[in-house]
Amino acid sequence: MPCLTPEELARAPEGEPTAAVRERVLAARERMRARQGRLNSELLGRALRQHAGLSPGSEALLQAASRRLALTARSYDRILRVARSIADLAGAEHIQEAHLAEALTYRRSLG
Repeated sequence: MPCLTPEELARAPEGEPTAAVRERVLAARERMRARQGRLNSELLGRALRQHAGLSPGSEALLQAASRRLALTARSYDRILRVARSIADLAGAEHIQEAHLAEALTYRRSLG
């Protein structure tokens, strides 16, 4: 991907206001608590899989990534937890492929 010129950087749109981000995060945390009684970060094992809510496509993507990347059980759970949080921030009931793909891009920083 080519670098942006200084002119392109100057015309870049403003980021989302902090207050809007805060509201989205609070709404996501409330969704988590309403669905499972705790935050995604506190889900372990069976409870994590029960509340993950993978779509068929995202489940296939996670299985393929698990094989290709030789994920450990710990890495698999971390990716699933992050994907669930991304879906919650987006207001999605189920983890979609895009949520899982984003979580996989964070893999190195999750380990």
